Amino acid sequence: MSPTPNSPLSYYAAPGLSWRWCAIWRRNFLVWKKYLGERILGNIADPVITLVAFGYGLGSLLPEVQGLPYILFLASGSICMSTMNSAKFESLWGAFSRMQVQRTWDALLNAPLKIEDILLAELIWAASKAAFTGVCILAVVWVLGISRELTSLLAIPVLFLAGAVFSAMALVCNAIARGYDFFTYYFTLVVTPMTFLSGVFFPLEAMPAWLQAIAVWLPLTAAVDLVRPLMIGSWPQHPGMDIVILLLTLLMCFYAALVLTRKRLLI
Repeated sequence: MSPTPNSPLSYYAAPGLSWRWCAIWRRNFLVWKKYLGERILGNIADPVITLVAFGYGLGSLLPEVQGLPYILFLASGSICMSTMNSAKFESLWGAFSRMQVQRTWDALLNAPLKIEDILLAELIWAASKAAFTGVCILAVVWVLGISRELTSLLAIPVLFLAGAVFSAMALVCNAIARGYDFFTYYFTLVVTPMTFLSGVFFPLEAMPAWLQAIAVWLPLTAAVDLVRPLMIGSWPQHPGMDIVILLLTLLMCFYAALVLTRKRLLI
Protein backbone atom coordinates (compact mmCIF):
# COMPACT_ATOMS: atom_id res chain seq x y z
CA MET A 1 0.00 0.00 0.00
CA SER A 2 1.45 3.35 -1.00
CA PRO A 3 1.55 6.15 1.57
CA THR A 4 -1.27 8.67 1.42
CA PRO A 5 -0.47 12.30 0.65
CA ASN A 6 0.76 14.33 3.65
CA SER A 7 1.30 11.18 5.72
CA PRO A 8 4.66 10.83 7.49
CA LEU A 9 5.68 8.08 5.07
CA SER A 10 5.03 10.32 2.07
CA TYR A 11 7.81 12.64 3.20
CA TYR A 12 10.38 9.90 2.59
CA ALA A 13 9.02 8.66 -0.75
CA ALA A 14 11.49 8.44 -3.63
CA PRO A 15 11.39 11.54 -5.84
CA GLY A 16 9.21 11.21 -8.92
CA LEU A 17 11.33 13.26 -11.29
CA SER A 18 10.04 14.54 -14.62
CA TRP A 19 10.84 17.17 -17.22
CA ARG A 20 8.37 19.62 -15.68
CA TRP A 21 11.27 21.35 -13.96
CA CYS A 22 12.22 22.91 -17.32
CA ALA A 23 9.36 25.43 -17.17
CA ILE A 24 10.44 26.58 -13.70
CA TRP A 25 14.06 26.86 -14.84
CA ARG A 26 12.91 29.01 -17.77
CA ARG A 27 10.89 31.23 -15.43
CA ASN A 28 13.96 31.83 -13.24
CA PHE A 29 16.10 32.51 -16.30
CA LEU A 30 13.67 35.10 -17.68
CA VAL A 31 13.66 36.94 -14.36
CA TRP A 32 17.47 36.83 -14.15
CA LYS A 33 17.89 37.98 -17.76
CA LYS A 34 16.31 41.35 -16.91
CA TYR A 35 19.42 42.17 -14.85
CA LEU A 36 21.99 40.49 -17.09
CA GLY A 37 24.50 43.36 -17.07
CA GLU A 38 24.56 43.64 -13.28
CA ARG A 39 24.75 39.86 -12.92
CA ILE A 40 27.79 39.57 -15.22
CA LEU A 41 29.56 42.38 -13.37
CA GLY A 42 28.79 40.76 -10.03
CA ASN A 43 30.00 37.38 -11.26
CA ILE A 44 33.35 38.79 -12.37
CA ALA A 45 34.19 41.63 -9.98
CA ASP A 46 34.60 39.86 -6.64
CA PRO A 47 36.57 36.82 -7.91
CA VAL A 48 38.83 39.02 -10.04
CA ILE A 49 39.59 41.31 -7.10
CA THR A 50 40.49 38.27 -5.00
CA LEU A 51 42.57 36.80 -7.80
CA VAL A 52 44.51 40.01 -8.47
CA ALA A 53 44.97 40.98 -4.81
CA PHE A 54 46.11 37.57 -3.59
CA GLY A 55 47.52 36.18 -6.82
CA TYR A 56 49.75 39.09 -7.75
CA GLY A 57 50.16 40.63 -4.29
CA LEU A 58 50.75 37.57 -2.13
CA GLY A 59 52.13 35.65 -5.09
CA SER A 60 55.04 38.07 -5.36
CA LEU A 61 56.10 37.07 -1.84
CA LEU A 62 55.68 33.32 -2.25
CA PRO A 63 57.74 30.76 -4.12
CA GLU A 64 56.02 28.31 -6.42
CA VAL A 65 53.33 26.16 -4.83
CA GLN A 66 53.38 22.53 -5.92
CA GLY A 67 55.54 23.59 -8.86
CA LEU A 68 53.01 26.21 -10.01
CA PRO A 69 53.11 30.00 -9.91
CA TYR A 70 50.93 30.97 -6.97
CA ILE A 71 48.53 32.99 -9.14
CA LEU A 72 47.82 29.89 -11.24
CA PHE A 73 47.44 27.77 -8.12
CA LEU A 74 44.99 30.33 -6.73
CA ALA A 75 43.11 30.82 -9.99
CA SER A 76 42.27 27.13 -10.29
CA GLY A 77 40.98 27.09 -6.71
CA SER A 78 39.16 30.41 -7.00
CA ILE A 79 37.07 29.14 -9.91
CA CYS A 80 35.75 26.33 -7.72
CA MET A 81 35.24 28.62 -4.72
CA SER A 82 33.32 31.15 -6.81
CA THR A 83 31.21 28.35 -8.26
CA MET A 84 30.33 27.28 -4.72
CA ASN A 85 29.51 30.84 -3.69
CA SER A 86 27.26 31.43 -6.70
CA ALA A 87 25.34 28.18 -6.11
CA LYS A 88 24.90 28.76 -2.39
CA PHE A 89 23.67 32.35 -2.78
CA GLU A 90 21.07 31.29 -5.34
CA SER A 91 19.91 28.29 -3.29
CA LEU A 92 19.79 30.23 -0.04
CA TRP A 93 18.65 33.83 -0.58
CA GLY A 94 17.10 33.22 -4.00
CA ALA A 95 15.30 29.99 -3.13
CA PHE A 96 14.19 31.23 0.31
CA SER A 97 12.76 34.40 -1.20
CA ARG A 98 10.78 32.39 -3.74
CA MET A 99 9.65 29.89 -1.12
CA GLN A 100 8.91 32.03 1.94
CA VAL A 101 8.72 35.70 0.97
CA GLN A 102 7.34 35.87 -2.56
CA ARG A 103 5.39 32.60 -2.17
CA THR A 104 6.33 31.62 -5.70
CA TRP A 105 6.58 27.98 -4.69
CA ASP A 106 3.02 28.02 -3.34
CA ALA A 107 1.79 29.29 -6.70
CA LEU A 108 3.78 26.62 -8.53
CA LEU A 109 2.32 23.89 -6.34
CA ASN A 110 -1.15 24.92 -7.52
CA ALA A 111 -0.05 23.88 -11.02
CA PRO A 112 0.49 20.21 -11.92
CA LEU A 113 3.90 20.27 -10.23
CA LYS A 114 5.45 18.45 -7.29
CA ILE A 115 7.95 19.64 -4.71
CA GLU A 116 10.63 17.53 -6.39
CA ASP A 117 10.01 19.38 -9.66
CA ILE A 118 10.56 22.71 -7.91
CA LEU A 119 13.66 21.55 -6.04
CA LEU A 120 15.18 20.01 -9.16
CA ALA A 121 14.54 23.22 -11.08
CA GLU A 122 16.15 25.27 -8.29
CA LEU A 123 19.15 22.94 -8.23
CA ILE A 124 19.71 22.97 -11.99
CA TRP A 125 19.15 26.72 -12.14
CA ALA A 126 21.73 27.32 -9.39
CA ALA A 127 24.14 24.92 -11.11
CA SER A 128 23.65 26.80 -14.39
CA LYS A 129 24.40 30.14 -12.74
CA ALA A 130 27.40 28.65 -10.95
CA ALA A 131 28.80 27.25 -14.20
CA PHE A 132 28.24 30.65 -15.83
CA THR A 133 30.24 32.26 -13.02
CA GLY A 134 33.02 29.74 -13.57
CA VAL A 135 33.06 30.46 -17.31
CA CYS A 136 33.33 34.22 -16.62
CA ILE A 137 36.33 33.68 -14.34
CA LEU A 138 37.88 31.25 -16.82
CA ALA A 139 37.57 33.92 -19.50
CA VAL A 140 39.37 36.40 -17.24
CA VAL A 141 42.10 33.82 -16.60
CA TRP A 142 42.57 33.43 -20.35
CA VAL A 143 42.57 37.21 -20.94
CA LEU A 144 45.18 37.76 -18.23
CA GLY A 145 47.28 34.94 -19.65
CA ILE A 146 47.31 33.03 -16.37
CA SER A 147 46.37 29.83 -18.19
CA ARG A 148 45.37 29.18 -21.79
CA GLU A 149 45.39 25.40 -21.79
CA LEU A 150 42.66 23.85 -23.92
CA THR A 151 42.08 21.24 -21.21
CA SER A 152 40.76 24.05 -19.00
CA LEU A 153 37.58 23.98 -21.11
CA LEU A 154 36.91 20.51 -19.70
CA ALA A 155 36.49 22.17 -16.31
CA ILE A 156 33.12 23.60 -17.39
CA PRO A 157 31.09 20.38 -16.91
CA VAL A 158 32.94 19.82 -13.63
CA LEU A 159 31.86 23.28 -12.48
CA PHE A 160 28.24 22.51 -13.39
CA LEU A 161 28.36 19.29 -11.35
CA ALA A 162 30.03 21.10 -8.45
CA GLY A 163 27.39 23.84 -8.63
CA ALA A 164 24.66 21.22 -8.39
CA VAL A 165 26.35 19.70 -5.32
CA PHE A 166 26.69 23.01 -3.49
CA SER A 167 23.13 23.92 -4.45
CA ALA A 168 21.83 20.67 -2.96
CA MET A 169 23.75 21.35 0.26
CA ALA A 170 22.30 24.86 0.47
CA LEU A 171 18.77 23.61 -0.23
CA VAL A 172 19.01 21.47 2.92
CA CYS A 173 19.71 24.63 4.91
CA ASN A 174 16.96 26.48 3.06
CA ALA A 175 14.43 23.81 4.03
CA ILE A 176 14.95 24.38 7.76
CA ALA A 177 15.65 28.14 7.75
CA ARG A 178 13.06 30.39 9.39
CA GLY A 179 14.65 33.59 8.20
CA TYR A 180 17.63 35.02 6.34
CA ASP A 181 19.63 35.28 9.57
CA PHE A 182 19.72 31.49 9.81
CA PHE A 183 22.08 31.37 6.83
CA THR A 184 24.81 32.83 9.03
CA TYR A 185 25.11 29.44 10.74
CA TYR A 186 25.55 27.70 7.40
CA PHE A 187 28.30 30.13 6.42
CA THR A 188 30.08 29.82 9.76
CA LEU A 189 29.81 26.06 10.20
CA VAL A 190 29.98 24.82 6.59
CA VAL A 191 31.09 27.32 3.96
CA THR A 192 33.99 29.03 5.73
CA PRO A 193 35.69 25.83 7.02
CA MET A 194 35.28 24.14 3.64
CA THR A 195 36.76 27.17 1.84
CA PHE A 196 39.95 27.10 3.90
CA LEU A 197 40.31 23.30 4.12
CA SER A 198 39.87 22.40 0.46
CA GLY A 199 43.13 23.50 -1.13
CA VAL A 200 41.88 26.76 -2.59
CA PHE A 201 44.49 29.05 -1.02
CA PHE A 202 47.17 26.55 0.03
CA PRO A 203 47.86 22.84 -0.54
CA LEU A 204 46.37 20.24 1.76
CA GLU A 205 49.87 19.06 2.67
CA ALA A 206 50.34 22.25 4.68
CA MET A 207 47.71 21.09 7.20
CA PRO A 208 48.04 18.57 10.04
CA ALA A 209 47.44 14.94 9.06
CA TRP A 210 44.14 14.72 10.93
CA LEU A 211 42.77 17.75 9.04
CA GLN A 212 43.96 16.30 5.73
CA ALA A 213 42.02 13.12 6.50
CA ILE A 214 38.85 15.21 6.78
CA ALA A 215 39.59 17.58 3.91
CA VAL A 216 40.00 14.88 1.27
CA TRP A 217 36.30 13.98 1.62
CA LEU A 218 34.98 17.52 1.20
CA PRO A 219 33.15 18.21 -2.09
CA LEU A 220 35.07 21.44 -2.66
CA THR A 221 38.33 19.49 -2.36
CA ALA A 222 37.07 17.05 -4.99
CA ALA A 223 36.14 19.93 -7.31
CA VAL A 224 39.55 21.59 -6.87
CA ASP A 225 41.35 18.28 -7.44
CA LEU A 226 39.49 17.88 -10.73
CA VAL A 227 39.82 21.46 -11.99
CA ARG A 228 43.40 22.37 -11.02
CA PRO A 229 45.13 19.76 -13.22
CA LEU A 230 42.92 20.74 -16.16
CA MET A 231 44.04 24.35 -15.75
CA ILE A 232 47.68 23.36 -16.19
CA GLY A 233 47.14 21.03 -19.13
CA SER A 234 47.26 17.69 -17.30
CA TRP A 235 44.76 15.09 -16.09
CA PRO A 236 43.43 14.63 -12.52
CA GLN A 237 45.19 11.94 -10.51
CA HIS A 238 42.06 10.21 -9.21
CA PRO A 239 39.06 11.54 -11.15
CA GLY A 240 36.89 8.52 -10.34
CA MET A 241 37.08 9.06 -6.59
CA ASP A 242 36.48 12.81 -6.91
CA ILE A 243 33.43 12.34 -9.13
CA VAL A 244 32.02 9.70 -6.76
CA ILE A 245 32.39 12.10 -3.83
CA LEU A 246 30.55 14.81 -5.74
CA LEU A 247 27.77 12.50 -6.92
CA LEU A 248 27.20 10.91 -3.51
CA THR A 249 27.07 14.32 -1.85
CA LEU A 250 24.64 15.52 -4.52
CA LEU A 251 22.27 12.56 -4.15
CA MET A 252 22.29 12.51 -0.35
CA CYS A 253 21.80 16.26 0.03
CA PHE A 254 19.10 16.46 -2.63
CA TYR A 255 17.13 13.68 -0.96
CA ALA A 256 17.58 15.30 2.47
CA ALA A 257 16.44 18.64 1.05
CA LEU A 258 13.41 16.95 -0.53
CA VAL A 259 12.36 15.25 2.71
CA LEU A 260 12.79 18.40 4.78
CA THR A 261 11.01 20.60 2.23
CA ARG A 262 8.11 18.17 2.05
CA LYS A 263 7.78 18.30 5.82
CA ARG A 264 7.83 22.10 5.75
CA LEU A 265 5.36 22.69 2.93
CA LEU A 266 3.00 19.76 3.34
CA ILE A 267 2.30 20.07 7.05
